[in-house]
Amino acid sequence: MAVAAAILHADLDAFYASVEQLLDPALRGRPIAVGGGVVLAASYEAKAFGVRSGMAGRRARALCPDLHFVPGRFAEYRRLGDAAIGLLGDFTPLVERISIDEAFADVGGSVHLFGAPEEMAKAVRRRVRAELGLPISLGVAATKHLAKIASQVAKPDGLVVVPAGTERAFLHDLPVELMWGVGPVARARLADMGVATIGQLAATPGWSLERILGRAVGGKLAALAANRDPRQVVTRHRARSVGAQSALGRRPATDEVIRPTLLHLADRVAARLRAKSRAGRTVTVRVRFADLSAVTRSVTLGQAVSATASLAEIARDLVRAALADHPDERLISLLAISVSHLERNPMPQLELPLRLADDKRRPGSATGAARLTADRAIDAIRDRFGRGAIGYGSVVLGGRRAVPDVFRELAEKTL
Repeated sequence: MAVAAAILHADLDAFYASVEQLLDPALRGRPIAVGGGVVLAASYEAKAFGVRSGMAGRRARALCPDLHFVPGRFAEYRRLGDAAIGLLGDFTPLVERISIDEAFADVGGSVHLFGAPEEMAKAVRRRVRAELGLPISLGVAATKHLAKIASQVAKPDGLVVVPAGTERAFLHDLPVELMWGVGPVARARLADMGVATIGQLAATPGWSLERILGRAVGGKLAALAANRDPRQVVTRHRARSVGAQSALGRRPATDEVIRPTLLHLADRVAARLRAKSRAGRTVTVRVRFADLSAVTRSVTLGQAVSATASLAEIARDLVRAALADHPDERLISLLAISVSHLERNPMPQLELPLRLADDKRRPGSATGAARLTADRAIDAIRDRFGRGAIGYGSVVLGGRRAVPDVFRELAEKTL
């Protein structure tokens, strides 16, 4: 028996650029981009010229000479994103927000109040447009994965419903890059196998996908291509990890690049941990090279950490180990840090002053405790005067970052 299509995926279209055009009527109908050195978001008018998020500003201007850059109004993005996603709550309490501008909603229990899921989706679109002035696309299907793909097919500013029993036919001719987990590297590897559509992927033996993409990714994609997705809409997530990443372009794998980048990432991650009274025992780093291949390294500690300097030092050791295993790689394009095995309200066990070597990374050591005290003082200053009021010298003096931290924080998963 087919499962009813009762899951909505709502995705605000070209959200940051659409907000700018909403707030400044002079920008409507014009190709605009949020950012400067790097395109953080592009309007549909700019996308028509090939301008894309993550593109260098110089390249974007070459593609679209009339492109107009705006700096971004991040408080407005958050306000309008909250308001749009909040409208889903008028139809069902089962809303799972996954970013500033998109969310899932399970409306199966609301049909007796508001009609069919398709009618609720139409109502959401009307209200977002009428009350907020923003375009939004929705997909309606029986699974989360299918609803998300349907909303992508619906763009811009549309609605696609996948009736129960038609799922495989809907997926068959769609490109594989619409699927969760298929980025540029996976897409290229699948193309080498002659796989370009989801239907072709579904017909590919699972063992073949696992050989090319790895067991975890290959197995997941095989299941999704066959429309097997048992995940439910979850209204509250318990965070299992906290992470941050920084795209570098093509930079030399030197300490002059790695050290300040990791300190900046550790500062972002550790501050978020401390804000929620958390610490973590497992630290993982990811290094992506110029050819887009990547490696990860991790370590599990005896005590949970949340001090910025300690996290940066641990991450630096892991990155050095990864680079030592790949001596031919001279350029890196991305660095990332994540912390997992989180503990709530960690209370470091203070160590006896036995005059042994002071492991400054251990939270219970004298130096570790001092580091945490200093971090909390920094947190207090930032809470009062803003994040830019104080920072680490090597990071602050490293120049302005192409992607502002406030933009990264909107996109990053919160605890």
